[in-house]
Amino acid sequence: MSRQERLSRILEIVVEKGSVEVEDVAVELNVSAATIRRDFDSLAKNQLLSRTHGGAVATGGSLGLPLTYKVAKEDEVKQRIAQAAAEMVSRYDIIGINGGTTTTAVARAIVARAEFAPGDGSELQPALTVVTNAVNIAAELTVRHQIKIVVTGGVARPHSYELTGPFAEEVLKSIENELMNYLQQESISYLGQPIPEDANDPAMFNHNEPKEYSFTFEIGLKPEFTLPNLATTPTTLHVVEATDEMIEEEIDRISRRLGKMTEPETVTNEEDVLNVSFQKADAAGAVEEGAEKKENSLLLKYFSAATRAALMGKKKDESIVIQLGTAFEEKEREWLAGDLGLDKDKADDMAQSFLLNISKIAFVEKRPMDEAFFKDALPGKDIATEDAFRTEIRNQIAAYWKQQARQLLEHEIFHVLSEETKMDFPETFLKTWLLKSSEKEQTEESVEKEFPAFINQLRWTLVSNEIGSQNSIQVAREEIMDSIRQQLMGYFGSMNMGGNYEWLDSYVEKMMSDKQQVEGAYQRVFSSKVLEWAASQAQPTEKIISPAEFQELQGKHNH
Repeated sequence: MSRQERLSRILEIVVEKGSVEVEDVAVELNVSAATIRRDFDSLAKNQLLSRTHGGAVATGGSLGLPLTYKVAKEDEVKQRIAQAAAEMVSRYDIIGINGGTTTTAVARAIVARAEFAPGDGSELQPALTVVTNAVNIAAELTVRHQIKIVVTGGVARPHSYELTGPFAEEVLKSIENELMNYLQQESISYLGQPIPEDANDPAMFNHNEPKEYSFTFEIGLKPEFTLPNLATTPTTLHVVEATDEMIEEEIDRISRRLGKMTEPETVTNEEDVLNVSFQKADAAGAVEEGAEKKENSLLLKYFSAATRAALMGKKKDESIVIQLGTAFEEKEREWLAGDLGLDKDKADDMAQSFLLNISKIAFVEKRPMDEAFFKDALPGKDIATEDAFRTEIRNQIAAYWKQQARQLLEHEIFHVLSEETKMDFPETFLKTWLLKSSEKEQTEESVEKEFPAFINQLRWTLVSNEIGSQNSIQVAREEIMDSIRQQLMGYFGSMNMGGNYEWLDSYVEKMMSDKQQVEGAYQRVFSSKVLEWAASQAQPTEKIISPAEFQELQGKHNH
């Protein structure tokens, strides 16, 4: 069983059982407990499960941005809920609505109902009575004269606009009419939520002494901005051409993937796969007492030149003494150190000696270039000749780099839109809002630390929402599900899943019940659509570069 197949099976087990233990999964899959721990860590890192002490549990993950950082906007999922709830309301009903973003959407959906529209004045009885403790919802409903609004009264809560505790009706209407209705009627766009000033102390109200009262709120106005003209903004489409060398490397990779596994007696080829075990030892190869044996499979070419020379000619069950610091190339040294519980940056750890024992030697014989090979390598292509095969490989490589070039262009445009769209934010207000409205405990120091990243995300949110609004960009539920599905399939790579995706669909459905997972997928799809539209407006200059140069640019544009 390959690692990818093992990860898939682990995920199936976790989804089926809800929670599992390391030892149980290790026994079921016939691998070491250490291997399962690494697999659990890998899956947890990708938010496909959550680690527990000694095991793991199923989870929908957490891929979306913190809710604290969201600008008030319409949410498709909430809109569907709101529409369904609004359709349950009949003329002349008396209903209650509490505060919240979803219930606010319900109020807006009710307002849109034609049967609750203002009549000709001949009908005295209200078409609908709504009782609410949320001043913003009351304001949403005041546009319909035939909707009777009853506000319960109380102290305004900044999270939900809800009122708690008894107040005079005159004060409640003042808050409602002077703040929320004003913002709505004047079409004032704001960030976050209005923050009530400390002067809004309920203790100041004396119901036995009627008089005028005033409430003071701090509001963060949405900044005005102008999007850059992408048609005139310099951008570059970096092109990587499919070379003969790329073709040969890909054919070699496919030939080995479809080749025949053999077990030679000795190590003779850099493409040999060695099953080895590591045990701590001294420089002479004497194993430490009680030293744990850790197994791994490595290509010979992963070792350093000197170690490869020492391994050449070795047979099964023969050993050599190595040090991690000198035995492997840098990339392999890093992940092997982690696997062995060592720190690659500590000299003592890198100087640690290990007895490396060869338990198996394997070599993949490449498939010959015949029709059977062409059919297995490119199923459904009906390729019969080597020339046609090479042409198809070239086309696939060219298509891959074309897609990568398009993505890099979109990344460049992202930075253009984010960095060249100038906005003046009400920073003092936003910091106060973050401090008071955050779902996690915040301090002034933590807000200051997170604020630059928050502003960057807020700027992109405003830019992308503006583009989406101007161009009617929407995201369907099916697109959200497909995004989650593709993310999972991408994580498992190109492994053969046998055409049975029932377990995957089940996991996707489970993830759709996770609010943060859905919001994360929504943002991915929405941002992708925004960038796709933006790229269609650009007039990039083409530039041919090498794969290495392309990868360097990808690293710079990573966001």
